[in-house]
Amino acid sequence: MIARGDSIQGLDILPIGRVSATAPRILAGGHPCQGLYFTEAGKRPKIAVIATHYNVDFTEHYIAPYFARRGIGFLGWNTRYRGFEDQFLLEHALIDIGVGTRWLREEAGVETIVILGNSGGGSLMGAYQGEATKMSLDVTGAAQDALAQLIKADLYISLNAHQGRPEVLTDWMDPSVIDENDPVATDPSLDPFNPDHGPPYDDAFIERYRAGQRARNQRITRFAQAELARLAEHGIPDRIFPLFRCWADLRMIDPTIDPSDRTPNNCYRGDPKIANRSPSIGRANFCKTWLSMWSLETSKCVGRPHLEKFDIPSLVVQGTADTGVFPADAKAIHGFIGAQDKQLAFVPGAHYFEDDVAEREAVANLMADWIHARR
Repeated sequence: MIARGDSIQGLDILPIGRVSATAPRILAGGHPCQGLYFTEAGKRPKIAVIATHYNVDFTEHYIAPYFARRGIGFLGWNTRYRGFEDQFLLEHALIDIGVGTRWLREEAGVETIVILGNSGGGSLMGAYQGEATKMSLDVTGAAQDALAQLIKADLYISLNAHQGRPEVLTDWMDPSVIDENDPVATDPSLDPFNPDHGPPYDDAFIERYRAGQRARNQRITRFAQAELARLAEHGIPDRIFPLFRCWADLRMIDPTIDPSDRTPNNCYRGDPKIANRSPSIGRANFCKTWLSMWSLETSKCVGRPHLEKFDIPSLVVQGTADTGVFPADAKAIHGFIGAQDKQLAFVPGAHYFEDDVAEREAVANLMADWIHARR
């Protein structure tokens, strides 16, 4: 366990716990917002990165020491939803991220804040900057006041990031699911693991498959809306429901679609045919969370509307061997960003550059050099 003020391999690591405008400290003592701040030992950097995810614990992010050793502070930050993705509401997550950025500015003495959107956190950090630039969320009371006080970042980096939460889930969905309450029932005409379809998959099947994925997302949205209305009649605010079979992006199976250096028949959980039978992202949701996070129709976690608001220098970095984020995703993110100063870089490596330390060093150099060139 890291203690306050620890120095590890020439780094100072400071634990931070803070309350949020819409979430107090719990009775057991835990803070809703928690993080670890990495810096060079004895140094107080003027530039710092903050990274957050919808659900994953980013306090000990792999890239933190790499930034710190290059003279850039790194705040790995968690919102109240770390491990509680099923209860996620975007407005409160953004408020919690705002607690971290304010800490950097007012307590750590940081002059240049860089928001790092890594993996699923790409669209979350994009939403933060978009909302800090121009408010769009329809909220009232304390949430509205807190969102109005978000501190804009100075630079943005997208690192192996998905386009948005609804986009990635829909891209990964198995559209052959017939019954959301039955993980077995399958429409064979859309089964991606039926060898009669491929791989390789022809254009006609790909088109039907993508349409089926969108239709599945829409069906779940209809269910969530209708269920909330039904429950409200009985004074019940919400309910949880499961989600099955979401490791089935055709690009995971067929590397000729959106080609890159990735290996075929591979996803973050290994063989997609096997992984698709196990839990994935979005595996459990409250109805309100589905509508806030995953729905193509109602979610504000779609990346594009937020990225289009950007007026800060932005860098999009994509590993060419990533098995869950693909070249088309990086190109789309780069295209959506509204800033004039933007750059797209493809680099060797997997999703977390976990296979080669040299690849991590190289991508850290790329990002640090880009930051220093602008500050």
